Amino acid sequence: MLMKLILLFTITPIVELYILFQLSGVMGTWSTIGLVLVTGIAGAYLAKSEGRLIISKIKMELNEGRIPGNQLLNGLCVLIGGAFLLTPGLITDILGFCLVIPGIREIFKAFIKRKFKKMIEEGNMNIYFR
Repeated sequence: MLMKLILLFTITPIVELYILFQLSGVMGTWSTIGLVLVTGIAGAYLAKSEGRLIISKIKMELNEGRIPGNQLLNGLCVLIGGAFLLTPGLITDILGFCLVIPGIREIFKAFIKRKFKKMIEEGNMNIYFR
C-alpha cells in the first residue's frame, strides 16, 4: 500500500505537469494558467456549496434519529473532490468535479461501498460499537 501511495504522489504530478506543458503549447501559457485558476475557483465554490448541503442533510438525518451513512459517504467524496480541485492539473480537476457533482458521485460511492464490504468480509476492517 505504501508503495502504491509513493507511486501515486510521484507519478501524478509528473503526468499533470506534462499535460499542462502540452496544453500551454496549444492554448498559450496565460490561457492555461487562467484555466487552472478558473477550475480551482469554480471547484472550490462547488465543493463548498455541496459540503454545506451535505452537512444540513446529515443534521436532518441525525435529528430524525437515523444514522447518516450515505451522507457521510457524500461528505467524504466532496472532501476528496475539493482537494483534487484545488490541486493544479487537468486529471485531478476532472476527478475532482466527478466527486463533487452529485449524479456522477454515485458511481464513486458504489465503488467505496463495495470496497468497504469486501474489507469487512475478508476481515481487514473491524467495526466496533460502543
